[in-house]
Amino acid sequence: MKSINFSRSNILAAFLTLFALVICYQMIRIQNSTEAEYLDKWAKSYGYEVRTIQSERGYIYDRWGNLLAGNKEVYEIGIELQFVKNPAAIASTMSNLLELDYGFVFKAANTPYVPGEQVYVTLVDFIPYEKIEELSALKARYENNNPWGEDPNKPSLRGLVWNPHLQRTYPEGNLASNVLGFYTFYNREGGTGSYGVEQQYDTLLSGIKKNVIIPLDPYELQEIPTAPAGASLILTIDREIQRSVEKILDKAVTANKAESGTIIVMNPENGEVLTMANSPRLDSNAYWEIEDIFTDVTAINKSVTQVYEPGSVFKVLTMAAALDAGVVTPLTPFTDYGVITVGGWDIYNWDRGAWGEQNMIGCMQHSLNVCLSWIATQLKEDRFYDYLDRFGIGHRTNIDLPGEVVYPLSVPGDPTWYTVNLATNSFGQGLAVTPIQLITAISSIANDGKMMAPHILKAYIQDGVQYDTKPQVLGQPISAETAHTLTEMLATSLEQEASDALVEGIRVAGKTGTAEIAVNGMYTSNLTNASFVGWGPTSDPKFIVYIWLEKPRTSIWGSVVAAPVFRDVVKELVVLMDIPLENVQVSNAEE
Repeated sequence: MKSINFSRSNILAAFLTLFALVICYQMIRIQNSTEAEYLDKWAKSYGYEVRTIQSERGYIYDRWGNLLAGNKEVYEIGIELQFVKNPAAIASTMSNLLELDYGFVFKAANTPYVPGEQVYVTLVDFIPYEKIEELSALKARYENNNPWGEDPNKPSLRGLVWNPHLQRTYPEGNLASNVLGFYTFYNREGGTGSYGVEQQYDTLLSGIKKNVIIPLDPYELQEIPTAPAGASLILTIDREIQRSVEKILDKAVTANKAESGTIIVMNPENGEVLTMANSPRLDSNAYWEIEDIFTDVTAINKSVTQVYEPGSVFKVLTMAAALDAGVVTPLTPFTDYGVITVGGWDIYNWDRGAWGEQNMIGCMQHSLNVCLSWIATQLKEDRFYDYLDRFGIGHRTNIDLPGEVVYPLSVPGDPTWYTVNLATNSFGQGLAVTPIQLITAISSIANDGKMMAPHILKAYIQDGVQYDTKPQVLGQPISAETAHTLTEMLATSLEQEASDALVEGIRVAGKTGTAEIAVNGMYTSNLTNASFVGWGPTSDPKFIVYIWLEKPRTSIWGSVVAAPVFRDVVKELVVLMDIPLENVQVSNAEE
């Protein structure tokens, strides 16, 4: 008999286990099926409720662990209608403490309680903890004086409740907001990352969202389920450099009455973007103001979303190609007569002048359009455009930021290409680039000829494990020897002209740019894009800086507008990057 009972017990246990598994399977199946809309009704019928839980959004840090984007606890305040005892007290309290409309709250507190249909009314959301502390103390005091709210003549806040949740926050305000983007936290159910890193890595940051079934009976509830937090990001951005550069940029935009400005600081050795500053900027904590600040919301980060004709900074690439191809050397002579005819069109220098006997250093120092056009004709079409392709012109850099645009480069054989393009392209007109595209190309000259992929993400942390971004080589458009030769040429050029870009104690190389802006198909000398690109120390470059001021009004020239900005940025970099000073003395033009 004993063996028979034991067998029956096993059968019964197996049956109950199977029954429980079937119930669990059904709950999961319904939750994840097309019938999910019936889940909530089903759960309530059996004493359960469905709650949506969302991972805490991952944090964003700068390269040194300084918090750039995080979360803070805020509260939703509402009324559980079945417990309300004194609507007037609730309305008065919310009016005095949170400045809510008395009539609105009073009407809400008097809403009839209908079980299963009308049980709760939301009054206000995103209330900070400090206000909740005041409210909690007041509610406790009222409860002591009027337990359970039994005396209708005494105030009672019974029925008034608050529930915590997280709000995205940006502790540095508008710092690096063009890089960070924002999270639409006011949309609690459908919030998403928009622009910048918040959009690019939204899936990583957001973690998971799922429905869970929990018992309504508190005695059955062991703990409220949670979801693992989203991944946290460590950016290549340096907060202190970003802050210093943004101040310099804002000052330059204001002083020169420019429409906007952009500065990128990058490490040419690995493609890490140390700073990407734009002016104007949005405070990501008030993301809904975006359309008040930008007439075109894509302008939130012009470093990657805006193409423009760069002008003379592009001459750096033309000279690099010519040196690498062996067409010229630094001392190759050139007689500048002030005009050259290419494809039936006359090309003039920026000042319409003739500079006479020059070498290639002089051509770069005086930024002679005629000389660079001649160089392009010596390279000839195939080699010139082959080098531009090697430098990535006309291609996306694929930086890990959303919205990167590219302007197709017209080449021989295209219906939009004409022979004169060979000349105009050589000095940065008739083609368009983004700032990130051009700094990436020119960074190869500061990095032994190797062009590195630009990136914003240094690492991400998920489930306690850190995953680092590995630097990637995009190519080697020129040799290391060419890169060193051109760096020396550009450093000498700045020194010979006593440029405003020079910095005491550190040797730098660089080039100015002034590009006329086409209006209705015609170039106008009144509107320009002023720019400067430079790197240093020339012996072992640790940074490359690209500056673009759009439509400056005080002066149209990059040498006047952008070069001093480069000097100011480098002074900050020397300190913040702890770059040893050299025995280099300079004499600036303004001195």
